[in-house]
Amino acid sequence: MKDLFGKAILDYQTGNDPQDLITETSISESDEMSVAYLFRDFDEMPKIEQKALLLSKGKILDVGSGAGSHSLYLQQKGFDVTAIDISPSAIVSCELRNIKNCVISDILNYETSEKFDTILLLMNGTGIFGKLNQISKYLQKLKSLLKEDGQILIDSSDLIYMYDQDEDGAYEVPADGYYGELTFTIAYKGEIEETFDWLYVDYNTLQNAANANGFQCELVLEGEHFDYLAKLTFFK
Repeated sequence: MKDLFGKAILDYQTGNDPQDLITETSISESDEMSVAYLFRDFDEMPKIEQKALLLSKGKILDVGSGAGSHSLYLQQKGFDVTAIDISPSAIVSCELRNIKNCVISDILNYETSEKFDTILLLMNGTGIFGKLNQISKYLQKLKSLLKEDGQILIDSSDLIYMYDQDEDGAYEVPADGYYGELTFTIAYKGEIEETFDWLYVDYNTLQNAANANGFQCELVLEGEHFDYLAKLTFFK
């Protein structure tokens, strides 16, 4: 991993000629993304992210923290927050923003004796699962980090709208896999990151996966673009 995403974040944080990220997926053409967006404050966040932050409680783990905007907001509100990301440069940026607890790690490899009241996975939090058949592995890991009365707040989008419909109204989705399984490519300052898997999950599929792994799944909020926020808790 070249860590181009993290490099862009750190360039913005340090004023080192930050430029737009160029993103492309297996079902969409290349698009420019301003790195400044990753440094937005609470008022600039989508309603789904705002809702997740307002629902957060207790000791919090921010998975895929990126530039740390969610962690920073919660820390400023007095919460004990740990920001975790696989990107070393992103975590350096979090540290420069004075986020107290920062960890460089894939969540699957994260080892701690701590348990959390809230685990956040935002900005398409299901993305890190990569493939549909990996969801259970990730949910079991998250379960091991969660207190008995804790919650997982996670968002995603139903990408069915991205696909054409035939004359009968049926969506023309791929026959060889789940339609939310994408490959993702990032380019920055002339360099191209290794292509990686990224997963978008419709709510019903997430709910079924959650139930199969011992979680209740509640639809908390739906957004304007087929996106949603869900809350996972242990079955009582």
